[in-house]
Amino acid sequence: MSANVQESSGAGDAVDTRSATPVASVAEAARAGEMPPHRDLPDEIAIWEILVRLPPKALLRCRTVCRAWRFATSSRDFLLAHHSHQPTLPLLYLHDATYDLSQSLDIVPLDHRAGVSAADQLHLVARLGSCNNYMHLEASCDGLLVLATVGDPCFAPALYFSVCNPATRQYAPLPLLRGFRLAGMYPHPPMGEYRLLLYPDGTWMHDERPAGIQEACYVYTVGSCQPPRHIGWLEAEELIHLLVSVLCRGNLHWFVAMVEVISNIIMVFDATAEVFRQMPAPPVRATADLFEVDGMLGMASFNDAVTTIDIWMMQDYDSEVWAFKCRVELPVAELTGRFGLSKYWNLVVSSSDDNDVLILVQTSEWLLQIDIVGKLVAKFYTKCLGISQLRLKQTLVQHSFFPTIEGYVVNTWPFIAPKCLCCQHLAFPFQCGGAS
Repeated sequence: MSANVQESSGAGDAVDTRSATPVASVAEAARAGEMPPHRDLPDEIAIWEILVRLPPKALLRCRTVCRAWRFATSSRDFLLAHHSHQPTLPLLYLHDATYDLSQSLDIVPLDHRAGVSAADQLHLVARLGSCNNYMHLEASCDGLLVLATVGDPCFAPALYFSVCNPATRQYAPLPLLRGFRLAGMYPHPPMGEYRLLLYPDGTWMHDERPAGIQEACYVYTVGSCQPPRHIGWLEAEELIHLLVSVLCRGNLHWFVAMVEVISNIIMVFDATAEVFRQMPAPPVRATADLFEVDGMLGMASFNDAVTTIDIWMMQDYDSEVWAFKCRVELPVAELTGRFGLSKYWNLVVSSSDDNDVLILVQTSEWLLQIDIVGKLVAKFYTKCLGISQLRLKQTLVQHSFFPTIEGYVVNTWPFIAPKCLCCQHLAFPFQCGGAS
């Protein structure tokens, strides 16, 4: 069965999907004597200006206030509008082996927006158990996450894939993906579906790989009972192998460093036509990452020591025109002296909802936020916390594919409730604050 794609007018655009139905529901509840606790506040303001902007957990709590609010905030129109108001946040994670001696995965977005208190910037949205295996984040799209569960965290093929919505606590296995690797996830509006671009997992021995899997690329519709569909494009699969994709303008993009030629390229997968094409990349070094900013591509290019970052922004997507934005000199001496920065550290360049570039540096014990002038603006003591190139925009929109999948569950294992209320914020020991 097809999945329902959240309707939007483009990346970062707020969608005005209000209708008369929620307000009518409030009026009906009022006539029934179930008046909400805001008698002097118009429903249009309470619902469409206040409730629609709340985080998912806060909105779910508000639903218990009165039946009128529950009716009003349960319509699809309201949920789509609510999703459009949610921030798109960098997605962090933590593998924890302390929960009954088994592995668990904490999903932790970083809310770096101005006005958010330090204690609320790292907030656990979900914890999933994986017994004695390891669960990894593979893709994120419209609040949905695709996870891979492996027996060994190092180079082992995925035992199985799954899809979940951490806001609604819905989870379902995807057994038909066994033997594949995930190249990207994207919405497919013409059919109202979410789809996965796949290619064969080369870590499987040929005699162990599920029968019938050929080389090149496949497409799978999330929730379908049909196996992944072979679409060919062997040459493209060889180029994007093991690279991280970026979803922009509904298409998937990969930066491909061409070792034997001067020019680098960007591979583009047209999700509607299901064809690959090439896009010119800016004149950058071979070490570079793509990211998305308000419907446009950005690229961060690093020097060999990863101490300097050149930021490029695409000025016109259709004309494929790039422009140099700035050069960021990381304060390596300061970070080394204060946080013990060594050669073992990770760096991710992402974007924020205010269309600015966000630089995250992860050491063995610290998560550091750097601005585009190279200034340390925030620090978090987050031992074992991992950073990713994924972002999360939470949603309470219901997707029709979930109940159709065998093994579908909601609000139960593998979701794990925090042991105490403070664990919702302190999913791991951390201290946070400004750059002082």
